Amino acid sequence: MASQKKMSKPAYQKMVPDCKRGAVLWPVGQDTAAEAALTARYGREGMSSGVVVDLRQLVRQYAAEQYRDLPWRRTCDPWWVLVSEVMLQQTQVDRVVPRYCAFLQQFPDPAALAAAPLPELLAAWQGLGYNRRALNLQRAAQMVVTRWDGVLPDDPALLCQLPGIGPYTAGAIAAFAFNRPEVFLETNIRAVLLHLLCAGRREVPDTELLVLAGQALDREHPRDWYNALMDYGSDLKRRFPNPSRRSRHHTVQSRFEGSDRQIRGALLRLLLGAEGMAAGALQQQLAVEADRLQPILEAMVAEGFLKRRGSCYLIPST
Repeated sequence: MASQKKMSKPAYQKMVPDCKRGAVLWPVGQDTAAEAALTARYGREGMSSGVVVDLRQLVRQYAAEQYRDLPWRRTCDPWWVLVSEVMLQQTQVDRVVPRYCAFLQQFPDPAALAAAPLPELLAAWQGLGYNRRALNLQRAAQMVVTRWDGVLPDDPALLCQLPGIGPYTAGAIAAFAFNRPEVFLETNIRAVLLHLLCAGRREVPDTELLVLAGQALDREHPRDWYNALMDYGSDLKRRFPNPSRRSRHHTVQSRFEGSDRQIRGALLRLLLGAEGMAAGALQQQLAVEADRLQPILEAMVAEGFLKRRGSCYLIPST
């Protein structure tokens, strides 16, 4: 990958290749002296210039010791960044890494994905879950090809027009692909702000956190700042009960086992490579009640995942 795309040079130089290999992890259940001092100073001064300096220094220190060398951090290609952000929306990093590399070998640019048959796309997406993201990603690729001649814009307002791209993802693409100093929130950024600057508080609104995020942002190095900040926030969740739970907007992911999501994924796996199966055969294979399966099948037809041909369901090839 590195030989094909322009690389970004981290402003916060890493000292170890992966935070799980050889680094001394930060302590669990207690703040470091620097973290405790920062929280105390913020309590006295609010978001003063000194607090901003201390926060940035803390994040830089973390990046130097624990920076994760992830494949999407080795490129500034907007399409590759967009793919990583969509994959990471609801899937853990360790599951995304191998799928990301294989996916981009198969679909290295928007034109390649825009023209791909749906079964080919869904097969490449297997293992990531939330397959609606794959459909949205293909529709986004088609829009990029037809509207912008295959070139993603750097304006978050334009990026938000793409299917499945909200304010966070648009801001992240602008920062990581174009190094634009956009202000946005995601769960790991929330964790940092809540833990260090909102200690003991609950139901903290995003409107307040966005102001803090904007004040803390390193506008000279936004790409590297956000990479470091997200790594730090992710590690805070290892060290403490998830600070993001104190956000007013925190949600708990629904149980997967026995859910409609699980049935939908199983349906796609059964139908990939098949010429079609009747509802009765699908019901027998999945051991699910007919009155539960039928609405799921109808919804997947309406969404474009499946097509009905006579009594059979299949994944459309076009």
